[in-house]
Amino acid sequence: MTHRTKCLMTLDRRALLAGGSAWLAALAAVQFDPAFGQDVEGELFTADDVKKQAEALAASNFSRPTVDVVEPFQSLTAEQFRDIRFRAEQAIWRGEKLDTEVQLLSRGWIYETPVEIRIVEAGKARALTADQKLFVFGKSIESAPDAAPFAFSGFRLHGPLNRADVYDGYAVFQGASYFRAVGRGQTYGLSARGLAINCAQPAGEEFPIFRAFWIEKPSPAASDVVVHALLDSPSVAGAYRFVIRPGQATVVDVDMTLYPRVALTHVGVGPLTSMFLHGPAHRRVGAFDTRPAVHNSEGLAVLNGRGERLWRPLTNPKTLQTSAFIDKNPKGFGLVQRDRSFQVFDDVNARFEQRPSVWVEPRGGWGDGYVELVEIPAEEEIHDNIVAYWKPSKELETGKAHRFAYRLHWGDDVPVAWSAAEVSKTSVAPTRTKDVTRFVVDFKGPAVRGVAELPVAEVSASAGAVSNTTVQRHPDIAGVRVVFDLNTAGAELIELRLALKDNDQQMSESWLYRWTAA
Repeated sequence: MTHRTKCLMTLDRRALLAGGSAWLAALAAVQFDPAFGQDVEGELFTADDVKKQAEALAASNFSRPTVDVVEPFQSLTAEQFRDIRFRAEQAIWRGEKLDTEVQLLSRGWIYETPVEIRIVEAGKARALTADQKLFVFGKSIESAPDAAPFAFSGFRLHGPLNRADVYDGYAVFQGASYFRAVGRGQTYGLSARGLAINCAQPAGEEFPIFRAFWIEKPSPAASDVVVHALLDSPSVAGAYRFVIRPGQATVVDVDMTLYPRVALTHVGVGPLTSMFLHGPAHRRVGAFDTRPAVHNSEGLAVLNGRGERLWRPLTNPKTLQTSAFIDKNPKGFGLVQRDRSFQVFDDVNARFEQRPSVWVEPRGGWGDGYVELVEIPAEEEIHDNIVAYWKPSKELETGKAHRFAYRLHWGDDVPVAWSAAEVSKTSVAPTRTKDVTRFVVDFKGPAVRGVAELPVAEVSASAGAVSNTTVQRHPDIAGVRVVFDLNTAGAELIELRLALKDNDQQMSESWLYRWTAA
């Protein structure tokens, strides 16, 4: 694992950096009838069409999409934006006895980029129009023309996720290239993105957008939905195909082809964005917060190409931190919420214990590179301050198509069978002795359940000194607890590693932790 510190950067869920651009003149010739629901033919459509458009975009300069609107739609407040509500009775495919309905999201407030949405049926695509046939306005918007709200910002997918007779939302695409999903019994939490570019780099991050979507009508027997998307940014264009299958864990298969405008030297594949404010593993802020923990994710899990499983508790550092977990052909990584107890969070509104974990499973070899974890200082839970993705070691060259495929699992935990011990909880706190911090790490799982002899805890530190290491049984979790002290000896940063061993054979995942001063 290597460490690098970059310039300070903050992500805010309330202010997604959703850029965008107008259709290029070369593509403007492809016309779609704006009337949906009428007897119109539509345009022939195949997945290759999106790739052709992405390749054509990459051959021209990036330009931002715009839409002509009247007041107050030029600068909607948060209250006004909330007062634009989709007419549920107008949901696409409502009443057609399918397991999927589509609800549209209006443009406005922080979601200023207009997004084109088309429905594909029988191989033909028809464009949707955002007007008062689809939306109704509340009291904060006194008057609106029939064409309001003029454009879409995204869409939601609904289906019988939790009950056969109720259609709940299970996936949403909105803002830049962000999208989210939930499994059964979960509430929305962390987000995925189509692509991350120059995250935590001195020159500043670039946020690509999904500028257009094509949603295929599923067959009556299908439980999945296919969505195509066109990605665009100053540096790259791309064609995406998503296959979304809701369930106990909602699964999203992603197949993307990128066409760089410039060489991409720092690109993140399969990026995840989450929030960690405080918890037992790190409590830099939260002294005035009555809740014991506030986070959408508590750790980064990695299953590397060598078959080693890593667990890295998340922190909310004082300064921006990046960590690189070097690998070749990774088997998976993800941001995970392991603790599912309400008492851990004690928040009846946010229900953090119901937030999904997301696991990225590469399909095909991804070669050399590393999983990069970015931890950004945050003082409030409204900020998404955690980012994780795969960074290829080689730049993505111009003049070539670069394809990546992976599967996203939105569920309670990592969808990988594990017979060894995994970390159940990490607690960190200062002691009364100057420069000494105490660590308590609990392990559970088949490898430590009911063992006759306690394993050995092997702890190493890149600086400082480790002492007073003990291992004891933890009957409440049928596992073991490891306790040790770290004398930081004035260091600013220390990398820690812990593993349980039995006769020199590792019997747990590798616990990693980055201690930083303050």
